[in-house]
Amino acid sequence: MMKYAVRTDGLSVRRGRHDVLRDIDLAVPVGQVVGLLGPSGGGKSTLMRSVVGVQERVSGTVEVLGEPAGSAVLRRRVGYVTQSPSIYRDLTVGQNLRYFATLVGADGDRVVQVLGQVDLDAQVDRRVADLSGGQASRVSLAAALVGSPDLLVLDEPTVGLDPVLRRSLWRLFAALAASGTTVLVSSHVMDEAARCDRLVLLREGRILADDTLPALLDRTGADDAEGAFLRLVDDATAARTGSSAPGTAPHRRHR
Repeated sequence: MMKYAVRTDGLSVRRGRHDVLRDIDLAVPVGQVVGLLGPSGGGKSTLMRSVVGVQERVSGTVEVLGEPAGSAVLRRRVGYVTQSPSIYRDLTVGQNLRYFATLVGADGDRVVQVLGQVDLDAQVDRRVADLSGGQASRVSLAAALVGSPDLLVLDEPTVGLDPVLRRSLWRLFAALAASGTTVLVSSHVMDEAARCDRLVLLREGRILADDTLPALLDRTGADDAEGAFLRLVDDATAARTGSSAPGTAPHRRHR
């Protein structure tokens, strides 16, 4: 049985003279919700595009579901949701989903099921152009789900959503993982970290940490994901400059 849905070895991406990703080694376990967290501009979207196989100027290796990233055989096994909705605005919600279902060989029952999963049953006959931004984002998610992918790659899927919808989507991600789907989801909202099985903290194109939240809290002595991230940033800066910084001494949570 496959242990990892995604594996990268020495993944780097250069844009002009700027290194967007630097020597990324990553292993995403099958059937987990893995959160890719960090500030905007840190390389999260570039890493996701590399996993999906649409990023240019990639060096190193990226393996997805046992195949090279971007392989034709992965097209129906990987669902990808970008930050901007990738759907047809002049079509209704239902027309969009039926179209994408046809592309991946899904039937009408699957369309109905997915509409319920993303809470869009009442909008099925509305044009996407008439929806709110949050609703349009959920149509994009539904389009990615309709093919029942083995790997779901989500770039900031909860941006602009109210707390109730955010909670609903995170429950959906957990249910998908419980059914065997691997969910790789990016966010810059640190309080979403607690909803992930595993966290990859990314800053300036480098991985600061790849671990569970309890392990990160224990390692840094922080009380939450944001505190752990800041402590790791301080430690990385101190290691790079050879100077000490607040919080760079060995950390252990007090029990």
